[in-house]
Amino acid sequence: MSATVPLVVLIDVDNTLLDNDRFASDLRAHLDAGFGSAECARYWRIYDALRAESGYADYLGALQRFRSAALDHHALLQVSSFVLDYPFAERLYPGALAALAHLHTLGTTVVLSDGDIVFQPRKIMRSGLWDAVAGRVLVTVHKERALELVEQAFPARHYVLIDDKPALLAAIKRRLGARLTSVFVQQGHYAAVAWPGAEPPADLVLDGIDDACALASDQLQSGGCNTHAAFPVTAQYQEPT
Repeated sequence: MSATVPLVVLIDVDNTLLDNDRFASDLRAHLDAGFGSAECARYWRIYDALRAESGYADYLGALQRFRSAALDHHALLQVSSFVLDYPFAERLYPGALAALAHLHTLGTTVVLSDGDIVFQPRKIMRSGLWDAVAGRVLVTVHKERALELVEQAFPARHYVLIDDKPALLAAIKRRLGARLTSVFVQQGHYAAVAWPGAEPPADLVLDGIDDACALASDQLQSGGCNTHAAFPVTAQYQEPT
């Protein structure tokens, strides 16, 4: 086990450091061009069903299922290459790498992402985020159920979680209480979603990840002024519908 450090900053990837909405839009356009609108819609139905099953985005898994009824296998191979070789480094939000560099002056930075075990790590590597945190990366099925893994891999007296999902931040805040400072980054399509059960509210709210460059050590280590005692620990995080 690693030695306990004063502060670990856990940072999400999709729509926190990287514009995953742009990737999904580009993939949609690529599928539409290669297979037509009806088949494109079929892929996204498969994607939604698989996400409901697994709890995370699985673009490659959806592509495998899509393959079973796809007639144009040449186009299918092109989609595979498009996904695996996508230029994720070009989709980092402005200031993302600078934010990581600044946060690492305040504590140990760790990328914490949900996702599959093949495509999500590749995305993190191709984007440059893996190197930016010197390989301190965890990819889990459900972050809120992986806190024991986080604490074993990166033990700390205090944690910060930076994410684009208010309900996830709230769920983990209920678990860790004053040991966690929750930071909501208002980016991506989730920023406009109504999140039932997103209590307690995030300790800090940023308009974009570049605003993290202005965060100070005392802000991150305070644990925020919001209390979690009035909220049931058993409440579960759920994606909005």
